[in-house]
Amino acid sequence: MEELNQTEERIEREPYDVIVIGAGAAGMMAAGTAARQGKRVLLLEKMEKSGRKVRISGKGRCNVTNARPAEEFLEHVRVNREFLTQAFSEFNNRATIRFFERQGVKLDIERGERVFPRSGKAWDIANALLEYCVDNGVKILYETRVTGIITLGDRVFGVRYRNKRGFERKEECSKVILTTGGVSYPATGSTGDGYAFAADLGHTIEPLRPSLTPLKTTHAQMKFLHGLLLRNVRATLYVDGEAVREEFGEIGFSERGIEGAVALRVSRDAVDALIDGKTVKLTLDLKSALDEETLRARIARETAEMEPTEFFSELLRRLVPKPLVMPLARELDIHSKQYISKLTEAEISRLIKTLKGLTFPISDYAPFEYAVTTAGGVRCSEVNPYTMESLKVKGLYMAGEVLDLDANTGGYNLQIAFSTGRLAGLLKD
Repeated sequence: MEELNQTEERIEREPYDVIVIGAGAAGMMAAGTAARQGKRVLLLEKMEKSGRKVRISGKGRCNVTNARPAEEFLEHVRVNREFLTQAFSEFNNRATIRFFERQGVKLDIERGERVFPRSGKAWDIANALLEYCVDNGVKILYETRVTGIITLGDRVFGVRYRNKRGFERKEECSKVILTTGGVSYPATGSTGDGYAFAADLGHTIEPLRPSLTPLKTTHAQMKFLHGLLLRNVRATLYVDGEAVREEFGEIGFSERGIEGAVALRVSRDAVDALIDGKTVKLTLDLKSALDEETLRARIARETAEMEPTEFFSELLRRLVPKPLVMPLARELDIHSKQYISKLTEAEISRLIKTLKGLTFPISDYAPFEYAVTTAGGVRCSEVNPYTMESLKVKGLYMAGEVLDLDANTGGYNLQIAFSTGRLAGLLKD
């Protein structure tokens, strides 16, 4: 579907009931919902098309939501879980699945209850949201940057914006929905504008930091691990020597750092700890299905089957993926061409300890450019959870990543956008 790029001249001149700022997941859900209620809606987007972040999410596949039962779903929300409860109860993950299927998008539930479009194309989700807006009569202006929200006393009065030609304009309205996203993936238009607007209107902004972001390490073997993906790994995050979080699943390595679902899920705690100046490390159990004694027996069987003159690297190849063989030999300080017959009990014990606890000191984290979402944002205690309306400015509603709401990877963050966006779009007083 081609983008509908309506020009200013085509916009009717009578006042709008509501202006939505930001045509992302939350913004399009809010705009379409408000228009479906019979409201005259103007949607302003500073980029040249809607849903830029949606279109690249899930590596271009878009993990729409997660199909876990409600209680399990909410356990994956990292902060302000109770605040989200009302919005989620009114429009939950099942409602999201029904919504997109009604919009003509076939969905599949995959491993971990993650929900994706059957086509494997994130564009289908973004276009379905756009169609929802257009079909319900939302007027859209692209390449239009909002420069401020106008208030009269403690009420919304309108917005100021700069159109695509660079001219300053003002549009009056009594309700504004702020859905500008966070600061992750800034190339998609998420540059933190909404935080500035909210702060100017008296809202408190909780400190912003990357969430679901790769972790950087000073480990000497890291440069040899780029491109490696490990499955069925149990990872434990330690802060100042204390285990604070454990995850199981896939972990990967790239020039950005340690990533993959496991690393992203623990990154929220790692980032906060690093900001606080604490010592952080990540240990990987590469043989999580085996305890140390069972692993020792496995190694004994493998060595018994090998020729005495076979190399240590051949033993490692039987235990770990090939790309990990040389880095692991270096980590153990055992020459890869050492004969199996020359392995000492101390070296075998060291191998077992490393396989059960390969440790990476975490020195830093990847910036917002690589973060899936933003932690922090507008303080939720300053927003009515039953309406998404500001408790400080009448007629100002907020939804999506601009709020201090974030969750684990797996479809949870987009569901937050859909749930809060829909509730905001109902424009409850």
